[in-house]
Amino acid sequence: MTIGPLDIVILISGRGSNMEAIIDAAHNHRIAVDIRAVISNEPDAAGLETAHQAGIDTQALDHRLFDNRDAFDAALIGLIDRHQPGLVVLAGFMRLLGKPFVQHYAGRLMNIHPALLPAFPGLNTHERALAAGVARHGATVHWVTDDVDAGPIIIQAAVDVKTGESAPDLAVRVLELEHRIYSKAVGWFADGRLSIESGNVLLDGKQQPQQGLMIEGSSGDGKTETD
Repeated sequence: MTIGPLDIVILISGRGSNMEAIIDAAHNHRIAVDIRAVISNEPDAAGLETAHQAGIDTQALDHRLFDNRDAFDAALIGLIDRHQPGLVVLAGFMRLLGKPFVQHYAGRLMNIHPALLPAFPGLNTHERALAAGVARHGATVHWVTDDVDAGPIIIQAAVDVKTGESAPDLAVRVLELEHRIYSKAVGWFADGRLSIESGNVLLDGKQQPQQGLMIEGSSGDGKTETD
């Protein structure tokens, strides 16, 4: 078990709704983390003001001011490492990160993706899921590796796709799942409950049912969430 809260840094590019969910969980002592900073590559990101109002240090690092991705990544590492975080959380951070960055934070770089990986990596996941005619769609929290959206899966949640549902409506329901599972995954890591064996993420030493959490509706009916 971790002694005391885990220091984390959150990276965002926009309004940061997943960041808000993690802030709420931390401030209400549902997860044992201390959010040391929120950093955005977009100086006008609405989430920066949200974090500031929550009393969290905020910083902007405009990627447009750098000649290439490696230079930006190096500067971002410098900002993050001032806080010496035990975990870096990507919460709607819309920049591809290079191999040196990913390797620098190997084992402590977490992301959430709006699809049931390995299905639909990349962008426009809701539109692609509807076009493919899937019965279920959802979200995945995973460790970040060199391959985009291909790291070991920590937890997933899903909703049943409704007949005639639009991509924006499906996105709203999936986002509700994201808010539930991301803070849960961060809390598990903060409590020292996660490990990896043969490419699989284990919770308390084994793969647990709650890592494949199924929520049948946006109101949370279906299987009961557990720790």
